Amino acid sequence: MQIFRSVPDVANSPVALTIGNFDGLHLGHQAMLSKLRAAAKARGLPACVMTFEPHPREFFAPDQAPARLTSLREKLELLAAHGVDRVQLCRFNFALAQVTAQDFIERILVRGLGVRWLQVGDDFRFGARRAGDLALLKRAGLEFDYTVESMPTVLVGDERASSTAVRTALTAGRMTHAQQLLGRRYSISGKVVRGDRLGRQLGYPTANIHIPDARPALYGIFAVTLTRPDGKPLQGVASLGVRPTVKARGAAPVLEVYLFDFNEDIYGERVHVAFWHKFRDEAKYVDLDTLKQQIALDVSAARAYFAQVAADGVTA
Repeated sequence: MQIFRSVPDVANSPVALTIGNFDGLHLGHQAMLSKLRAAAKARGLPACVMTFEPHPREFFAPDQAPARLTSLREKLELLAAHGVDRVQLCRFNFALAQVTAQDFIERILVRGLGVRWLQVGDDFRFGARRAGDLALLKRAGLEFDYTVESMPTVLVGDERASSTAVRTALTAGRMTHAQQLLGRRYSISGKVVRGDRLGRQLGYPTANIHIPDARPALYGIFAVTLTRPDGKPLQGVASLGVRPTVKARGAAPVLEVYLFDFNEDIYGERVHVAFWHKFRDEAKYVDLDTLKQQIALDVSAARAYFAQVAADGVTA
């Protein structure tokens, strides 16, 4: 998959294009990509996705922007896995925010990218002051000879598949529902880094995974699987949060995973942590002995959970 960080003055070749933020790449996004691939193949064009970094809401109101479901790297990996040929990664800044809807169509879509087929969500808005909409894109398509199609809402049960719905499920600890919206278990990828070794002191050494977002989409204690670069999943229990028993208020969140019956050095490895079940929220304990007792209970609960999963024949 090719990644472009700037739009050329004149396109080298035409594309089939879909535009969106694609945070989480849930089932609604996956339906868009499936339709994109089919349209691109039918027209002999590369399947191209335009997305933005940072998210426009992070640019306009960083304190009010929602937690990201995927880092930029994770999003790009997911787009590649879903058969995208090109990603047009647009830096969202003041200059882009000031581009008029008409200029966005003529300068970026038509001249810069050579769009021949375009797909957007039925509620898509673009351009300065969000003045552009689906109707404007269709009128311009007649003038500049490109086809426009909208993507209707994708429902999971009676709920719209959306990034907001996934965040709501994760916040509530409804991991199965989040999985239904995503079409996979929610996961976080990152490099294993050195921590303060408190887990080792307590008898439960953990893999500390660097998370790039200071505001993860979920917090608490979870049954997880950790997958190493060799593809082998390992079962364990994870804590994702600010560790209130040992850290001062305002500490950055940390993802720590205790792996069952495992004693290998995996520092520096980029791993994939999938969240299966939430046991509880974080809590602050009176001392480290009490914390250690609770960790033992969490480990026991996670082992019992995965034993039941195996008995039920559930797979990843």
